[in-house]
Amino acid sequence: MFKKVIIAEDLDTMNLGIQQVLKDLEIFDFQHSKYCDDVFLKMRAAIHQNEPYDLLISDLSFKTDHREVKITSGDELIQKVRELQPDIKIIAYSVEDKNYRIKSLFYDAQIDGFVLKGLNSIEELKKAIHLISTSDQKFISPEVASALQEKNNYEMDDVDIKILKYLSAGTSQDEIIEIFKSTDIKPNSKSAIEKRLSKLKDFFKANNTVHLVSITKDMGII
Repeated sequence: MFKKVIIAEDLDTMNLGIQQVLKDLEIFDFQHSKYCDDVFLKMRAAIHQNEPYDLLISDLSFKTDHREVKITSGDELIQKVRELQPDIKIIAYSVEDKNYRIKSLFYDAQIDGFVLKGLNSIEELKKAIHLISTSDQKFISPEVASALQEKNNYEMDDVDIKILKYLSAGTSQDEIIEIFKSTDIKPNSKSAIEKRLSKLKDFFKANNTVHLVSITKDMGII
C-alpha cells in the first residue's frame, strides 16, 4: 500500500472525502492543496529531500481566484509530474466524462487510474488505490470505460492541438503556417495544414472551421 500521498483538489468537501478514503486504507502521511502550483512545488521538494510521494490524486478542473497561477489544470499538472517523477502512480479524480480527454490521460500522460466523481466515487477511489498499489493494472470507472475501448478514433497529436488553439485565438491558417515555419514545427505546408483540418472536421462532424473550434472547446480539447 502507498505510504505517502499528495492531493490536488480545490473543493473542501472533495478533499475531506479523499482524506477519509486514505485514512480508511491506513494511509496517514498525506498532504493536499487547492493549487496545482503548490502541489508541484511540494513534490519537487520531496524529491530533493529523498522522500518522494508514492501517489498523486488530482482533479482536472480548478476554479480561478485572486491568485495568479502557472499550472492551471490537472491535465497540465499530471503531465509535469510525470516528467518530474516518471515512476509515481497517478489517479485522476474528476467529473470529466469526455472520452477524448480521458483517453489522452491514459495514453499521453500514462495515468494509472481514472475515477469519475459521482454516487460511487468513494468506493471506486478505494478500489483504484488498492488495485494500482498492489499490481500494474489500470483502473477506470465503469461509466467511462468505453473511452479506452474505442479503436477507430482519429489519433490527434500535438500539432493538431496547436492548430486548433491558434484558430481559437483568431490566428489565420496562413499565419499558423508562418508561425510553424519560424519555429520549425512540421508539417508546415499549406496542403498539410488543410489536410489535417479536413480530417479533424470529418472526425468531429464539423460543418466548418468555426464549428470545429466550437466543438473542440466544448469537449475540453482546447
